[in-house]
Amino acid sequence: MCGFAGILGIGACDKNSLNKMISTLYHRGPDDKGLWSDENVGIGLAFARLSILDLSPAGHQPMFSDSGKYVIVFNGEIYNHLAIRNELEKGKLAPRWRGHSDTETLLAGFEAWGIKDTIKRTVGMFALAIWNTQTHLLTLGRDRMGEKPLYYGFQGKTFLFGSELKALKAHFDFNAKIDRSVLAEYMQLCYIPAPKSIFNGIYKLLPGTLLSLHAGDYKITNPEPYWSMLDVASKGCQTPFLGTDGEAQKCLEKLLYEAVASQQISDVPLGAFLSGGIDSSLIVALMQAQSLRPINTFTIGFTEQSYNEANYAKEVAHHLGTSHTEYYVSPEEAQSVIPLLSIIYDEPFSDSSQIPVFLVSQLARRSVTVSLSGDAGDELFGGYNRYTWTRKCIKYLF
Repeated sequence: MCGFAGILGIGACDKNSLNKMISTLYHRGPDDKGLWSDENVGIGLAFARLSILDLSPAGHQPMFSDSGKYVIVFNGEIYNHLAIRNELEKGKLAPRWRGHSDTETLLAGFEAWGIKDTIKRTVGMFALAIWNTQTHLLTLGRDRMGEKPLYYGFQGKTFLFGSELKALKAHFDFNAKIDRSVLAEYMQLCYIPAPKSIFNGIYKLLPGTLLSLHAGDYKITNPEPYWSMLDVASKGCQTPFLGTDGEAQKCLEKLLYEAVASQQISDVPLGAFLSGGIDSSLIVALMQAQSLRPINTFTIGFTEQSYNEANYAKEVAHHLGTSHTEYYVSPEEAQSVIPLLSIIYDEPFSDSSQIPVFLVSQLARRSVTVSLSGDAGDELFGGYNRYTWTRKCIKYLF
């Protein structure tokens, strides 16, 4: 999944500091490490790589654009980067490609169209940091739905940023205290909502936004949105789908098929988490329909039958013909994960699914590097009970 960290501040971005920060993120990127800094300006970038596209040294980060104007650290994947390359080539805007990574595609886009216009063209999940070597402008960006994490904030006159809080905490200037004002929201929501974090003065970059900061600036301006879910919803209401239910189903199936296909572009083995529910079963079915070989599926089972979904997953895997791996976890094994949670998540997070998600990820990593899941299906399609309860409450109140 990769991870990055960075520093903006004169006298604060030595190689030792960058090493300490990125060493906390090796679990995110065990395949390669890169450091770059310009101590005269006070900028430093560090990267820990999980190689997925272009396993060669041509995919190494931090990566410079063809002219040297931009240098980037980038965590995520741009699913339509080949289409963006094609657009660049048709417009005779493409450089001489050094490799086939989506990171290089982004940099070529920045050279041709600028950062914001390139980001608007992307379909993917990402967090990134871009340094303009000419204007000394740092830009941080996050994907539309906030799939990839990105923390940032000032500690004194040093601006720190990274994929996880532990990277920021590793810097010698980090001295943030617990922000007690967020505890009520945590108790209500079971997590700390963006843009806040558990620490005073440290923030999560909001999804669908870009944040820019010049060298020497000591005040953070508000992140600039490049995409708005509210705008998308409003346009949808203005031009609603007018087809039949059957046509809607075909349209949805086509979109899901294309989305799953784009996320299977990989230079490493991939698989899927399979719980036996509708969401993950649908993703696995679409993956298997596009593969000539059995895809890899993974399930965690529990001996307590009231919590166990492994039987359903096994039936789905058998029906679809996947190469299925299941592992039954004992209560002791589940409990052994609990002491690790504060290290994994960095700030309070109390969703009970965090234990099986960790265990199934650990199981899958033995065989594959990338796994798809059915996450967000319930949120998009109203699958949780609370959505039904909300409708009943509204009807009762009004």
